[in-house]
Amino acid sequence: MENYFQMNMDKRQVDAISNLGLAHIGDGVFELLVRSWLCGHGGQTVGRLHGETIKLVKAGAQARFAEKMLPLLTEEEKALYRRGKNSHVHQVPKSATPAEYAKATGVEAMFGGMYLMGRTQRLNEIFVTVMEELYGV
Repeated sequence: MENYFQMNMDKRQVDAISNLGLAHIGDGVFELLVRSWLCGHGGQTVGRLHGETIKLVKAGAQARFAEKMLPLLTEEEKALYRRGKNSHVHQVPKSATPAEYAKATGVEAMFGGMYLMGRTQRLNEIFVTVMEELYGV
């Protein structure tokens, strides 16, 4: 039975997934990490948790995340980011600029690719480092 909590695709399998497919799974991975981070810091009502989650997963916040994240990435991780960033999206939300949305899609694609290859420890390291820099402990 496949364990979807611990994926372990090889690079060839990940390369066969579309850029926006990687962003699709990465969107969920990133949101789960944000929700976990917020719950781990405690002291919030469910309404505040929801509101803070929305703020942190929006394209503008993910674009800021990308700027802090990029210097931490390996070449392979940067390649996944570029796959998403350079994707041709058909609609940009009103709350984001095209540049912000491109960076956000890059973050999501990198998180998606790394998750699918089973590199969750590295993802967590990147996530925690950036969140602490941006938002403190």
